[in-house]
Amino acid sequence: MIDGLKPYPEYKDSDLPWLGKIPTHWELKRGKSIFQRIDKRSANGKEELLTVSSARGVVPRRTAQVTMFKAESYAGYKLCWPGDLVINSLWAWAGGLGVSQHHGIISSAYGVYRLRPDAAATPAFINEVVRSSPFNWELHIRSKGIWTSRLQLTDESFLDTPFHLPPPDEQAAIVRFFDHANGRIERTIRAKKKLVALLNEQKQAIIHRAVTRGLDPTVPLIPSGIPWLGDIPKHWKTRKIKSLVSTVGGMTPNRGVERFWGGQMPWVTPKDMKVREIADSQDHITNAALRETSISIVRPPAVLIVVRGMILARTFPTALTLVPVTVNQDMKALIPQEAELRPDYMVSLFTGIERELLQLVEIAGHGTCCLRTDSWENFVLPLPPLLEQVAIGDRLGLELGTLHRTISHTEREVALLREYRTRLTADVVTGKLDVREAARDLPDTAEEAGAMEEIEELTDVEPEDAEPEDVET
Repeated sequence: MIDGLKPYPEYKDSDLPWLGKIPTHWELKRGKSIFQRIDKRSANGKEELLTVSSARGVVPRRTAQVTMFKAESYAGYKLCWPGDLVINSLWAWAGGLGVSQHHGIISSAYGVYRLRPDAAATPAFINEVVRSSPFNWELHIRSKGIWTSRLQLTDESFLDTPFHLPPPDEQAAIVRFFDHANGRIERTIRAKKKLVALLNEQKQAIIHRAVTRGLDPTVPLIPSGIPWLGDIPKHWKTRKIKSLVSTVGGMTPNRGVERFWGGQMPWVTPKDMKVREIADSQDHITNAALRETSISIVRPPAVLIVVRGMILARTFPTALTLVPVTVNQDMKALIPQEAELRPDYMVSLFTGIERELLQLVEIAGHGTCCLRTDSWENFVLPLPPLLEQVAIGDRLGLELGTLHRTISHTEREVALLREYRTRLTADVVTGKLDVREAARDLPDTAEEAGAMEEIEELTDVEPEDAEPEDVET
């Protein structure tokens, strides 16, 4: 179905850098001729509270992991209805917009826009346009501000935005095609993510066994005195974390001081904690920040953990530093006493007992997850002799090599499928590919819905990721 798509017979110039040529019969209109601004407020704030996810569009807040403070009352919040376009003006450039399928309330700082009765546009097609990668270029240049995180899209700027519109029946064909194509791609992605989850469970079991019982199944065991740990090898010790490490905390240099940012020193935050080894970070600070603030350099090798953030709701990320780094206030750097605990073994140990460490996570007053210092510092670890730590690390390297390669390959396949979906959406929504004939040959919606229900039952859906690729606002 997808491989047979071809361009339209005739095109015309749109005079828009992000759009290029469009089919001759498509129209170009300004947002003000398509949308009307809506500003209706909730009397008591009792309606469903909604939020905007860069991954899923407008969704009930209860289904998303949002770290913002909750208000005491939502009276006076804006109302929206199914079919309304909702835009978080500060995050439009990062995908913080979409057409709602829900009736509910959203922040009074959001924009709500409704299609005019004579607009000849459909909400579903508009949703595909505004959330496509080409249209993001238009949103970015129309959002103004000094800092990227403070770029704002005003009502006037949005309503002056140009939109391309196929005839309504063609919009319906495009949406029908997307429903089918996205369903097929999403089923494949979910199946691969389920495989990754199963492989990770297998990896976790192998590591857990090695770091709590060792490599020799015949070694004598003794009670550890720790309920979650049970018996351990007779020659092992147990020690509290605080007796094995020294710690270095972090901070955020003033974002308003330009000379503090854009340097060479890695500044690690929870969003960097997706790998086992840290050799760089997404953000960097300058020598001026090192001189003029209280931030500390963490020398390698150190073990980094997250002590605050929604990532702790589902995983306990641990990483070994390979280069000097700094960290923000949501992180801790642990410097092991290498006479008793090897840094690389500590990463394996924390990985193996992740489930037990997650039991320490608490929900703070503002709704985010955190680790209290006294809680994790007093957590007791099983500790083999140094030579055995090396042996366990070597064995795990051999046993987990194939698993790591399979997981990495499968995750890369998922990334490629997402890239393909983004490219396909861009080509179809801008008229580079004609899907009218393909849409006519698709199965009816009932058959497609049944297939989606089946795949929902067979696969696991991971929690919403509020990292940069999925900004929750």
